[in-house]
Amino acid sequence: MDTPTPETVPADAMDESFDIVARQDQSEADIKALRSDVDEVKARVDKIGRAAARPSISGASADAAEVKGFVDGYLRNGSTAEVKSVSGAAAADGGYAVPREIDAMIARELTEISPIRAIAQVVQTGSAGYRKLVSTGGTASGWVSETAARPETDTPQFSEIAPPTGELYANPAASQAMLDDAGFDLESWLASEIAMEFARAEGAAFVNGSGIDQPEGFLQVPTSVAADDARAFGSLQYVGSGDDTGFGSSPEGKLIDLVHTMKAGHRQGASFVMNSATLAEVRKLKTADGAFLWQPGMVEGQPDRLLGYPVIEAEDMPDVATGAFPVAFGNFRHGYLIAERTATQVLRDPFTNKPFVHFYATKRIGGQVLDSNAIKLLKIEL
Repeated sequence: MDTPTPETVPADAMDESFDIVARQDQSEADIKALRSDVDEVKARVDKIGRAAARPSISGASADAAEVKGFVDGYLRNGSTAEVKSVSGAAAADGGYAVPREIDAMIARELTEISPIRAIAQVVQTGSAGYRKLVSTGGTASGWVSETAARPETDTPQFSEIAPPTGELYANPAASQAMLDDAGFDLESWLASEIAMEFARAEGAAFVNGSGIDQPEGFLQVPTSVAADDARAFGSLQYVGSGDDTGFGSSPEGKLIDLVHTMKAGHRQGASFVMNSATLAEVRKLKTADGAFLWQPGMVEGQPDRLLGYPVIEAEDMPDVATGAFPVAFGNFRHGYLIAERTATQVLRDPFTNKPFVHFYATKRIGGQVLDSNAIKLLKIEL
């Protein structure tokens, strides 16, 4: 058989053969480039891993050094020199400002434990005092045509909010043996103990605080049955239960009235607040057709609901009794303001109660009703 020569091979077959060879060459080039890219990515990942494993010399290591110096130097051993060299945060009134990491731990636990703090508006201040202007009326706008004159509008009216402030303190104690134990997590223990004590005191003050050297609780402001437009600024509107001993014969009607005395804008994000004893009574309430008003949370972690709104348990709310306000309904993010100085101070005291070491922690916190239209109360009365 004769061997085909270029002259005897058809032109179409020769073009196809060249095309296959070209595509193979291109595929090999693409695979080579891809392997090069993969090798480069692997090299970068390995470099990042090595960098992450090395000790950092940035702010993170500085924070860690500050915490270690504070915990091991001051809290465990009472060494003030080490604390000064690390943080330089000596307080004028004694004690030292806790590092930011520990302060953040305290703040997180406070939010989880303190019911009113979890739903109220919280502002951080750099000083003991805080003031806020709130518009209480008047208008500063109007409608005109493109070329018309702009008539003078009413002067808006403002009221100044200056939350009463007091110094909140906690005084947890640990034995010297606990402090000497290297496995004892002093940092977490201290944050938890301070947060627990702060939360107990806060819970009472934000609800019933007198406003003298402590926050003013929302149940301590004046109350009235007048609607928002007719009521004095700073006073809360309440709805009577229709019975001087309990919720009356039509509790669902009174609770619905309570909800709808609040303007629609505030109802978005509102919740009921009551203590566990009142909650036990509310869970028994039924509509006229026998359906429970109470709706348990359908998903774990979601709050239970009353008339479609979350229910917050605050043990400092009063029980059901004549003349009491056992149920509050409000948008506390709009209605109650908590102002606190950011730094928590800790003073180590190994002398007062030997052999125990006390850690005297203080923080300045204030609170006051911010928008009295955003909180409504249910009063037990005829």
